Amino acid sequence: MTPLLHPYDVTREEGFRAPLDYNRKSLLKDVDRCHKAEIVSVIRLTRKERLFHIRLLEQGERERFSFLPGQFVMLELPGFGEIPISICGSTSQKGFLELCIREAGRVTTMLHRARVGSRVGIRGPFGSFFPLERMKGHDILLVAGGLGLAPLRAPIMHITENRSDYGEVRILYGTTEPEQLLFDYQYEQWRRVDGVTLSLTVDRPDAGWQGAVGNVVRLLEEINTPLEESYAIVCGPPVMFNSVCGTLHSRGIPRDRMFVSLERRMQCGMGKCCRCNVGSTYVCMDGPVFDFWTVMNLKEAI
Repeated sequence: MTPLLHPYDVTREEGFRAPLDYNRKSLLKDVDRCHKAEIVSVIRLTRKERLFHIRLLEQGERERFSFLPGQFVMLELPGFGEIPISICGSTSQKGFLELCIREAGRVTTMLHRARVGSRVGIRGPFGSFFPLERMKGHDILLVAGGLGLAPLRAPIMHITENRSDYGEVRILYGTTEPEQLLFDYQYEQWRRVDGVTLSLTVDRPDAGWQGAVGNVVRLLEEINTPLEESYAIVCGPPVMFNSVCGTLHSRGIPRDRMFVSLERRMQCGMGKCCRCNVGSTYVCMDGPVFDFWTVMNLKEAI
């Protein structure tokens, strides 16, 4: 059986991707194909976020479908529209997708009302990814703010499933309030993995909060070990990138060893609609994952 073609030709050893050639119609046909899928479970994470488990209906498509941490899919709710969503599950989970969706607009509101068994459409996967192959043998900092833990969850799961490939791993996560913390049922599981630490902070603690108070930069400032040979992945609102990456750079991490995931107005996933472009760069094709040096040189990227 011929494997499903990826939207990018990937050189896995280097973590780079070759842009899609739109004259190659066979490739365009595959990435523009909509897979029929159904919602198999919904988990309420917070007041606004829910975790959807989605299963591709056709067995052949389930066997061929694969993604890399950091990529996204276009999720279609028939009759209401299509939205880009980062894949937040494990790459080892074949045929199933985990998508963390915040209720924020028309499509997401209707998705939050959808029941188990509802049919949806999946296109993709699209975009660049976190170069975890390049990070092997090194310490890794995984920094998230707010909803940013959703795209960060895929690399966390990949690293914990392949623990011997990496050095010390630190997960730093901050939100505005304790009730906004995502995936809190997995925190102890991550902490039990050898060489993995998880630190949490909130801006506005409630009466029961016993952790750190302040933004996630405070957690970075408490690390007292050398970071020069580390890699960093930062996910969250773009407003946090300058402060977090600036602190990391002051600790000796080069900007091209920090990777961020940009949030832009993506609509097609294929560079056709031009809604997500920053100059000649298309976030849906050249991103959403960029090293921070590239982001600094993209005017108005953040």
